[in-house]
Amino acid sequence: MTQLIDGKAIALQIRQELKIEVDKLIFSGKPVPGLAVILVGENPASQAYVGSKIKACEELGFLSVSERYPETITEEFLLERISLLNHRTDIHGILVQMPLPKHISEKKVIEAIDYRKDVDGFHPVNVGKLVIGEPGFVPCTPAGIMVLLERSGNLPDGKHVVVVGRSNIVGKPIANLLVQKSKLANATVTVCHTGTPDIAKFTREADIVIAAAGKPNAITGDMIKDGCVLIDVGINRIPDSSAKSGYRLVGDAHFESCAPKCKAITPVPGGVGPMTIAMLMKNTFSGATGQFFY
Repeated sequence: MTQLIDGKAIALQIRQELKIEVDKLIFSGKPVPGLAVILVGENPASQAYVGSKIKACEELGFLSVSERYPETITEEFLLERISLLNHRTDIHGILVQMPLPKHISEKKVIEAIDYRKDVDGFHPVNVGKLVIGEPGFVPCTPAGIMVLLERSGNLPDGKHVVVVGRSNIVGKPIANLLVQKSKLANATVTVCHTGTPDIAKFTREADIVIAAAGKPNAITGDMIKDGCVLIDVGINRIPDSSAKSGYRLVGDAHFESCAPKCKAITPVPGGVGPMTIAMLMKNTFSGATGQFFY
């Protein structure tokens, strides 16, 4: 029987646990965690993500600040806004929603955020801390994957994990998390990508496959072995005339052919996705308290 790893339920657990901790802060008179989110432009997906993040803050009792600007703002203006937020003592996390307009350097923006408030975990200082195993902010989606594996009873300790994808957002950080000398990690990790001639050769040997290729149905049932665990990070829209919206969401793995062979698998939607915002909230709490979970 294939285990369906319920990301919605696990994310809810995390948020409930955080709410208890925030209530303790309020009771003791300590400042509540504060998150500032900057949105540039009117990308519908980005607007939805920002709305979800602000709503999560409100539910937990966090302070939330939302700054929205037209895509015509200058890079200099955005960097100035970040600098002001860096100096606010009531703000413990700063997030600039990506992607940004082409005339604004994402690299400059990421590096402008105080690494002690970098709740996305993309600042070079936090990337370095992740690699060498020091406590710090970890990118939210990879952190969510680690928690999914732990709480679903599929620890990677001693397992061969194949990561398909090498992005700075998911592929590289999850590979680095998994190789750490920790009871929650301690895996043997192979990273496959567009330069890998035969990805299936590696995924068929994996105890755990993490599909983060950014391509719908990149992993099919014939590419995995019986009894593997499959974590599907992908969120892809494909045309579907039977759907009211005209499309449906699928992952980077072909669920119908993969699920029967898996010991456990995440659905899309409802798997990794809900964990990302939950871990953002956890990172913001860490920024306020200094209690890092990685």
